[in-house]
Amino acid sequence: MALSSYTAVIKEGDVEKLRGILEERGFEFKEKQYAHYGAKKGKLNVTVYEKGPKVLVQGKETEDFVQFILEPEILGEARLGNEEVSMPEMFEPHFGVDESGKGDFFGPLVIAGAYVNKEIARKLMDGGVMDSKRISSDKKITQLAETIRKTRGVAWEVIVLRPEKYNELYGKFGNLNRLLAWGHAAVIRSLAEKVPSCPRALSDQFAREELLQGALKQQGESVEHIELQQRTKGESDVAVAAASILAREAFVDWIQRASEKGGVKMPLGAGAHVVESAREIVEKYDRAILEKVAKTHFKTTQQI
Repeated sequence: MALSSYTAVIKEGDVEKLRGILEERGFEFKEKQYAHYGAKKGKLNVTVYEKGPKVLVQGKETEDFVQFILEPEILGEARLGNEEVSMPEMFEPHFGVDESGKGDFFGPLVIAGAYVNKEIARKLMDGGVMDSKRISSDKKITQLAETIRKTRGVAWEVIVLRPEKYNELYGKFGNLNRLLAWGHAAVIRSLAEKVPSCPRALSDQFAREELLQGALKQQGESVEHIELQQRTKGESDVAVAAASILAREAFVDWIQRASEKGGVKMPLGAGAHVVESAREIVEKYDRAILEKVAKTHFKTTQQI
């Protein structure tokens, strides 16, 4: 199957260098959220994101672009097909954990995890699995989530903390990082029951290492053997990327269903547009409805 998606971290100095290369080859540029720029030529799309920075290549000509332009002129090495050499840990058996919804006033907090080994990692990468934050299409998220679930050997877990439960737990923990640590540990425990031999779990870094380790210890003996790892840019790992997609799918699905049921669209984020929608919901129902649809410790609640 021809490669249709590829992502790689690049150097800060290469952001403008790549822009120049794309300009020379006749790419058309456009602004994209959280990105330095997006560029398109025919059916090939290239986006350079601020976080990383990271370049995402998508389209039918992805493989040629990576092999003949990105690798020789930007990366300086042949990585495509050689990830097992450049990133060997990604192909060793491990769990990846990620979450969705923590920065959104409306909706649940979703924490998901996925197990991969060498064979699974390669299949997921060939299927276009990448960090969900790089995917703007809800339809694409759904397609990739289905690909993950259908991939032979994958073990996965998704925990959806609906707003009512989230608000209850936040009141108990009094801190988002403690709540996240508890959720990540619960997902790891569930995955460990499905794949007891897995020796390692990886997540994006969100808090002190000892916080997550403490939460994991509270999950019991089934996870005592697991080496816990956190790192920045953890989503570059295919297991974490798969977890991010599963979490995002569940979050978006909840938002869509709740919006349809309530008759008011619940936008993402926590900005002015969210305050406006929240006020509309409160006027249509009452203030108590916020406990059922939103994370009430946000400053947005006071603004409403």
